[in-house]
Amino acid sequence: DSACGEPISDDDLLCPQCSGIYCLPVVLICGHNICKVCLYRFWEVRRCRNCPVCGIESSTGVPPLNLALQKRIDVFKVHAPIEESDECLLHNEKLKVFCNDDEVPICLVCQISKQHSVHQCCTVEEAVLTKKVKYKQSAKRFTQSSQVETQIKQEFQKLQKFLQDEENMRLRALKQEEETKAKVISKKIENLEEQIRLLSFTITDVDKALTLNDLPFLKVQPETIRDILINSAKHLGLLPYEVWKKMLNTINYTSVILDPNTAHSNLKLSQGLTSVQYSSKKPLPDNPERCTSRMWVLGANGFISGKHSWTVDVGQGKDWYIGVARESIKRKSAVFLSPTEGFWVIGQCSIDSLWAQTSPRTRIHVKQKPEKITIELDFIKGKVVFINSEDSSMIYTFKEKFSERIFPFFALGLEDRQNASPLTICPKFLRVEIE
Repeated sequence: DSACGEPISDDDLLCPQCSGIYCLPVVLICGHNICKVCLYRFWEVRRCRNCPVCGIESSTGVPPLNLALQKRIDVFKVHAPIEESDECLLHNEKLKVFCNDDEVPICLVCQISKQHSVHQCCTVEEAVLTKKVKYKQSAKRFTQSSQVETQIKQEFQKLQKFLQDEENMRLRALKQEEETKAKVISKKIENLEEQIRLLSFTITDVDKALTLNDLPFLKVQPETIRDILINSAKHLGLLPYEVWKKMLNTINYTSVILDPNTAHSNLKLSQGLTSVQYSSKKPLPDNPERCTSRMWVLGANGFISGKHSWTVDVGQGKDWYIGVARESIKRKSAVFLSPTEGFWVIGQCSIDSLWAQTSPRTRIHVKQKPEKITIELDFIKGKVVFINSEDSSMIYTFKEKFSERIFPFFALGLEDRQNASPLTICPKFLRVEIE
């Protein structure tokens, strides 16, 4: 909005004096805006302090900067490309330099002037390229947000479908019980009608027999129909608990999930963030957390205390590494997967060799290649234990004194990319305990 509270359109971003986009717009007492440089140049030439638009004399003080208009200009510049204008209004030189501090194009003379001499400057071409890069990164972040939003909606759609199916099933069961018991009642009514029809032929005999004592007919009790009401207890008793317990069987829980913001661009994560595999290279933002030196990904949550465990299905993979890594590992430059570099991992680099990535690395001898490996981290005792999940046999143990946050680590090597098996975090069994 403008200083008067009215909305500002793109047409209002042009200075009435130079017809270009405002550069540090100031507002005069008459309400007109003008570039600060244009105003002082006008005053210097006319030797007065009048408004260049309406001619009203301004105050003797320094005109204030129109912050609302400047903010609108800043937003406009983010989305609009930077173009070379004709000439500098002060020095009549080509605008070949871009001032990053003021975000305005200037000439070479302006660059060495007092106003811009201490500012960070670059060529207009470099500024255009930088703007494009920032715009692309913003677009990527927007795309990532849209993808996450889509996945969240898909997960809730699954839950909604489960609840809808469960509701329909229970309503069908209720309807079926209603129809069954309605048939029973209908049959009983038919039987009563038949009995009434037969009794109508013996009414006279009954009237005569009423004088007799201890008439057996009068001792006959009417038939009682049991279990004819709807079993409300079956349909309503503990309904939320029973549905939740059934839903529990459809949910997979893992104590560790993967962090997409750390994944190499050649890795593809499953929708539930529990599996990683090779893929074609994707355009991802080069954020500080992302690992670019190797094809690895970290867990989403780090640990600074306690005991933690998770199981990884390595399948028939020939080239993989799993374990833990500290938060401060180098993510943009080549490193060795060793404890000195902040990695406590084991891996396989061929079909029949398993190695602990010590320095130098240690070959691990196992009777049978493990397909599922459980990793147990004891932060306080400084232990990382690898166990074969099939027979609970020990594979290898690292001992270290941890001093910073530790993250689960998953990496794929370079061999046989086309046929590589994914690394999958195995779900844990969930159960309901009632106290």
